[in-house]
Amino acid sequence: MVTQQLPLPIGESGAPSFENYYLAAANREPIAAVERCGQGKGERFLCLWGPSGVGKTHLLLAACQIAAQESERVAYVPLKRVGIMAPEILGGLEAAAFVAIDDIDHVAGYRHWEESLLHLYNLLQEEQGRLLLASTDKPSTLHWLLPDLRSRLGWGVGYQLQPLDDHQKHAALQFQAAKRGLELPDEVAGFLLRHSERDMHSLSSILAQLERASMAAQRRLTVPFVRQVLGI
Repeated sequence: MVTQQLPLPIGESGAPSFENYYLAAANREPIAAVERCGQGKGERFLCLWGPSGVGKTHLLLAACQIAAQESERVAYVPLKRVGIMAPEILGGLEAAAFVAIDDIDHVAGYRHWEESLLHLYNLLQEEQGRLLLASTDKPSTLHWLLPDLRSRLGWGVGYQLQPLDDHQKHAALQFQAAKRGLELPDEVAGFLLRHSERDMHSLSSILAQLERASMAAQRRLTVPFVRQVLGI
């Protein structure tokens, strides 16, 4: 079976989990649905969509972690890397109990990829496997060449993840910092929101960088220290 190993080991600080995903009220239902899917208790076929930075990849990897903890075989495929992969990478994944495929919008309009994705969907249905998909836009609205694939993607349950507003991003940064054992004062969180990319993926990456710098220097997170680390 061709699979990609989980890129973050279970238990690593900052590794994607449901415990360190900031739960905004608007996303409560989709997050609960993804967690149930990972546990094998909910929908077997589930789609997520939303703009970059809303946490789709985080949730897919968190669901993989849960499935892996149950000693199930899992597979995670990031189709954003389609340029260095071939459609054959999807072959054999029906043997996994849980399959998460990220960025499916990157293969819309490529017939061989669409055929492989449709074949996997059908095999997972036969094998009682679970499939979690993520896309920037609603999967059934993408420009698919294969009508059968479009219809299959329209059958499954789907949820749109809502982006956080600035107040929620501020709270999410402090929430993630606390999960890493860091204290992130209000003034530092506000500084990061004013002086960096504002999507949560970028903000989380900066927070990881600050965690490493804080540990190495044995310094608390202050605006001057953050300025020094980030070169702002």
